[in-house]
Amino acid sequence: MTLHRALCLIPFLVLAGCVDGGDFADLQQYMDEVRARPHGAIEPLPKFQPYEAFTYRASALRSPFQPPIKIDLASRQKGSKDVHPDETRVKQFLEGFNIEAFEMVGTLQGEGGVFALVRGAGGVHRVKTGDYLGRNHGRVISIDESKVDVVEIVPDGEGGWLERPRTLTLKERT
Repeated sequence: MTLHRALCLIPFLVLAGCVDGGDFADLQQYMDEVRARPHGAIEPLPKFQPYEAFTYRASALRSPFQPPIKIDLASRQKGSKDVHPDETRVKQFLEGFNIEAFEMVGTLQGEGGVFALVRGAGGVHRVKTGDYLGRNHGRVISIDESKVDVVEIVPDGEGGWLERPRTLTLKERT
């Protein structure tokens, strides 16, 4: 029973030690100084301009990441009615991508002839002479160990078509 009484007295002794002997004069002096300071004015919130939505209307123009093509109108080639793409043939998979997306990474030679390996469109693809590549009806006309020659058929803007040669060169490994 004595132990029980002693345990009951401990909290009272702890509380008695906290009440007496607390000198808060320095804290009270600091609080009085803070209250005596002049009150500052709060600056008003800045005025925000309302957001104006922007609609991009230059999607049909030349990409700003490609160099401009200088065209001399006097020496500009005229399209021909004889040159035109074959709209009746079935499109190949690689015709769904821009030719700029492809780069040559190697060649293979086997029983079927010489094949070029081009990287783009999510992987490495094997193309041979006569295959089509790119969105402008590009047809592979020759393959050698350092380049793939492609001829694209593009509109001339006046109702005719032009043949435009393109070359994919072998990308050097670094």
